[in-house]
Amino acid sequence: MYLRTMSLRPMARQGNLIYNVVMPVNARPNPLTKVEQDYRLFTWFLTLVVFVMYILALTANSSLHQPLPFLLTTILVSIHVYLHWQIEKIIATPKLFPVYSFVQGGLAFAICWLTALEAMPFTLFMALIGESVGMFGLTRRAILASVFFLILNMLSLNQLVGLATAGWSLLGVIPILFLTLVYTILYKRQAEAREQAQNLASELESTNRQLAEYAAQVEDLSIANERQRMARELHDTLSQGLAGLILQLEATDAHLAHNRSDKARSIVSNAMEQARLTLADARRAIDDLRQPSLDDLDSSLRLEIDRFTNATGIPIRFFSDQTPPLPDSVKETLIRALAESLTNIAHHAQARNVEVDLRMNDKRLSLTIQDDGQGFDPSAIPSGHYGILGIKERIRLVNGSFDIQSEKGKGTLLKVDITL
Repeated sequence: MYLRTMSLRPMARQGNLIYNVVMPVNARPNPLTKVEQDYRLFTWFLTLVVFVMYILALTANSSLHQPLPFLLTTILVSIHVYLHWQIEKIIATPKLFPVYSFVQGGLAFAICWLTALEAMPFTLFMALIGESVGMFGLTRRAILASVFFLILNMLSLNQLVGLATAGWSLLGVIPILFLTLVYTILYKRQAEAREQAQNLASELESTNRQLAEYAAQVEDLSIANERQRMARELHDTLSQGLAGLILQLEATDAHLAHNRSDKARSIVSNAMEQARLTLADARRAIDDLRQPSLDDLDSSLRLEIDRFTNATGIPIRFFSDQTPPLPDSVKETLIRALAESLTNIAHHAQARNVEVDLRMNDKRLSLTIQDDGQGFDPSAIPSGHYGILGIKERIRLVNGSFDIQSEKGKGTLLKVDITL
């Protein structure tokens, strides 16, 4: 039995683990497709035995050489063998079994009477008993059929050798019958075990096909997740970094226009530092590497706030509860959410004040960012703006929730909740 096998080869990627499913294309199917072939083997054997007994009867009984007895015996034997070959239909339709048993018993009795061969009853009726038990086991219908065939067997022997001899023959029938039943039951169990093995092989092959299909789906999903992750990385590194640089350069240009060179120099210095950090983040994204551990959350949030204030001059009131040690994924999600929100405030809000609150309530961590800017419609974000989408994706990956409330002229409130 050759079964398809499946091997899983992991491909390590940052933040994902993708498995390659290897399926041999030269897997061989199971050569046994139907257990019914076992019944056909039995039927072939039975046909051969009946044919041999038929030839012996023609040889031993000269009366069968006459046209009419010969023709009648040949027809009855042919019908008897033909019905044996219909056994699969009887198995599929058990309600036909009583009719089948009655007809086969009558045919066997007639053949025994015509051939007048003493061995013929043992051959035909023992085969019918074994066939009945093989089809239905030691059930009520099989036992009744066996008793019916035994009675016909004794009647046939009574016609051939007399009642007394038939009675003694019964002593020989009992061990033959016992061996026939034992062999038939063992054979049926073997056939059932083989059928179960074939079903299991078929199920395994079907499962392997499903696994191959699932592996292809997983690979497609992994590729889609990888694209989304790289899109977030590029947005959160290059896009945000360049946006911050543009803000600082615009602020520098404004200070130079008003001859505030010291302030402009300070902003340029901050811009150079931010450019270095952006370059480092871009290299990290390209190399698909992550820092082993981020700084503490409070310091990282304050750094983003200081960069925003230095670049825009907009004051931020910041409050932070003491937080327990957090996974890097949670810290990075909150830092990126704040950075993206501040970038949007600088570009679009025209705000004068911003509030940032980091609250820890039991095992629930909340980050709230609120401004007094011009607001917007959250349901009508123009295409090409992926910042809020990136925030949502990051928060979803850490099993958090995201809510944004804004109306034109009433500012914007963004809240991130993460259950630790």
